[in-house]
Amino acid sequence: MANPPGRATFLELFFDLVYVFALTRISARAFEDLTREPGREHGWGTVTGGGKTLLLLLALWAVWQGTAWTTSRYDPYRVPLQTVVITALVCSMLMGVAIPRAFSETALMFAVAYVVTQVSRPLILAVGLGAHPYRRLKMRMAVVFAVSGVLWIVGAMLPTNGQVVLWTGALILEYGAAHFGWPVPGLGRSKVSKWEIAGEHLAERYQQFFLVALGETILVAGFAYSAEPYKSGHAWAFGLAVATTIMLWRIYVQRAGQILGEAVMKARHPANIGRSAADTHLVMVVGLAATAIGYELIIEHPLEQIPGPWLAMVLGGPALFLLGRARFEYEVFGRVSPSRWIAVLVLAAAAVPLLLLPGVAATAVGVLVLTAVALADSRRARGAPPEAAAPPF
Repeated sequence: MANPPGRATFLELFFDLVYVFALTRISARAFEDLTREPGREHGWGTVTGGGKTLLLLLALWAVWQGTAWTTSRYDPYRVPLQTVVITALVCSMLMGVAIPRAFSETALMFAVAYVVTQVSRPLILAVGLGAHPYRRLKMRMAVVFAVSGVLWIVGAMLPTNGQVVLWTGALILEYGAAHFGWPVPGLGRSKVSKWEIAGEHLAERYQQFFLVALGETILVAGFAYSAEPYKSGHAWAFGLAVATTIMLWRIYVQRAGQILGEAVMKARHPANIGRSAADTHLVMVVGLAATAIGYELIIEHPLEQIPGPWLAMVLGGPALFLLGRARFEYEVFGRVSPSRWIAVLVLAAAAVPLLLLPGVAATAVGVLVLTAVALADSRRARGAPPEAAAPPF
């Protein structure tokens, strides 16, 4: 890029809108796994169903992250870059449509859309870069995605168990290759620390995706409440769901979420903190997705005792978010507030007695714990100058 990009382009924001839809499909699929068959919520089917849904979410994240890194390394106003984003947009939409039956009728649709996105991106960039030194990196990425693409396509043609094995292997190959600099025999590898990126732009993209995931929790809560009779139990569950979302937003932005861009720019190797922040935001987004599923379960069954897997969504979602947020705080400030760990321990300790109480009580406990964390953050910042970023990278 001639000059580092400023704010995200309209095309990038348009691309993000597809993920509002895709994430709602992820939540709907997980919800069906938990409620489809009587008694299934107590069995092994819940674990396998959750694992398959997580696999689909990881694939969606891989497409979004690859596109975000591309627009943060190259001029997003150039035609090749816009072609990359539009291709990812269309294919992500197809993946979202395929998610509910991705392990049956629409497996091939999901796999082909994913492979087209991942293979076309490095190939388009390799052509656009010409003789630039980064062209070699794109060729290595294309080789890796072509190899993993075989696993995706073949897996889509197999029964469910074989499909899961091959798709899992493909994701392990891709995530591992990205971590180690896309090594390919005969073509070498590269160090992530030496990659040039527009750090503030990439940080903003992560912040925007977090807001997309947060917005998805609001959509799920709103759809679930509007589908139920407006009785007091449902109203309490909906109100607590909205309060939970507000607390999740507050904890994210105070204060690391506001200055991620500053932390990336201060780091000696911006690409390293960018890669770390990608993993951290993935953990937080998975936590938000689980929380959204918990909203729908409790809004539909506010006064019933809930089984363990349902409670794992209601309390485990916020706990996973807090774990990711603790790592996020370390990335920005080089330390972790004790309130994060204490809150996770409280949520874990509360799980057993909450199995004997109505589901809405579990949501209430989650809100109280998150509120306590938000208050602790505000108390630490009160009367002190805004804390500056101090990344340990």
